[in-house]
Amino acid sequence: MKKLEKYHGEFYFVFRVLVGLLFAQHGLQKMFGLLGGNQAATFSLMWFAGVIELAGGLLIAVGLFTKIVALIAGIEMLIAFFKAHFPQGWIPIMNKGELALLFFAAFLILLAHGSGKWSLDSMFAKK
Repeated sequence: MKKLEKYHGEFYFVFRVLVGLLFAQHGLQKMFGLLGGNQAATFSLMWFAGVIELAGGLLIAVGLFTKIVALIAGIEMLIAFFKAHFPQGWIPIMNKGELALLFFAAFLILLAHGSGKWSLDSMFAKK
């Protein structure tokens, strides 16, 4: 495992991009009905969730404003879990809320570690 530690930056980059792109797909579903999703009514709560997911996912993927976007997206996932899933029971696999909690956990990591060295944030950072 010690050998893998030298690739921490590369692994984190892949993690950030995957989380961002996977999250953005949910926004595409809600906003445009793509990828097997149902398009939400414009300016509805689900549509605003789609905006956060699409824009936030893309910003995370490119590493721009990563910490603030991760905070907003993490709050959205908590709201999604407690509003849409928790009423069906408290066990995530049974209430279909495990994905919201996994995204929440990923956003906590992104919030703690930021965008990493391969990101637009690091390109624009003052030296």
